[in-house]
Amino acid sequence: MPDQQPAVTLDEIRELIRKLPGPDLEAGTAVLQREAQLTKPPGALGKLEDIVYWVACWQHDAPPSIRHPRVAVFAGNHGVAEARKVSAFPTAVTAQMVRNFADGGAAVNQLCRIADSDLRVYEMDLEHPTADFTQGPAMDEAGCARALTYGMMAVETGIHLIALGEMGIGNTTSASALCMALFGGSASDWVGPGTGLDGEGLGRKAQAVEDAIAANKAAMADPLEILRCVGGVELAAIVGAIIAARMARTPVLLDGFACTAAAAVLHAVDPRAIDHCLVAHVSAEPGHRRLLETLGRDALLDFGMRLGEASGAALAINIVKAAVECHAGMATFAEAGISGKDG
Repeated sequence: MPDQQPAVTLDEIRELIRKLPGPDLEAGTAVLQREAQLTKPPGALGKLEDIVYWVACWQHDAPPSIRHPRVAVFAGNHGVAEARKVSAFPTAVTAQMVRNFADGGAAVNQLCRIADSDLRVYEMDLEHPTADFTQGPAMDEAGCARALTYGMMAVETGIHLIALGEMGIGNTTSASALCMALFGGSASDWVGPGTGLDGEGLGRKAQAVEDAIAANKAAMADPLEILRCVGGVELAAIVGAIIAARMARTPVLLDGFACTAAAAVLHAVDPRAIDHCLVAHVSAEPGHRRLLETLGRDALLDFGMRLGEASGAALAINIVKAAVECHAGMATFAEAGISGKDG
């Protein structure tokens, strides 16, 4: 991540959120009208039909298209990981996995190939992790704003769909702290095994989350301050990418627990701020299911995955593609010369 002054301030981010554009309901209506004429019984494609409507509304186009999907993975390190031993793996794994992404050896590389999607990995100053948020804020305002801005840069013109994910040892601890600060409950409600912690490790992790909330309570005046205090640079970048995608008319697929926790920051500002996002899958991390219930969201897939690195979101690209291709490619009853429904 470039070491420079932020292009925006947190107050400017708040103003952007207040001015986010809404859906194109005319494009959605055009999709519904075409859907009613396709060679199938009404509603026969179930959730695929809902997906097409969603894509059209947020692409502002009918029929929609998914020719150029992108997967964006943001990688960052957390000071709490080394300070409180909240992960089964050392923080060096973050950089090692970034190299694995570059070499094409990770699960997400294979899933992107199958989805015909490009993969961009954004390495965010891994040599300088966030501060240990059990002792105070993870980031200062400039650092948080810089990470948000960096995430915004991942959304370029011409992308039809962006799948977001993260890589960072310790980020499920940060996600748990975000959820507890935003939505209440106890640390045990949100904390899970992450990379494979045992019972003792889970206890350390839960205590770290409790300590983080206590240490930052006075500073967490609003959702963006919560992000600054107990988030991470990669999670802030995801928030920035979600905002930029809305401005660019690009639908978003969210990956698992950490990614959805980042999106929940925007939901806490305004529940409509993530209407252009679908949750790709329910993570096996127990806090994710609770978070989805809190947000009132369903996920596309429930495969027991908990890998991160946008793997679930990359997999779900194919579902969105299938929905769009069925809608655009199917013949109408008139085109196929097939009799429509009686009456």
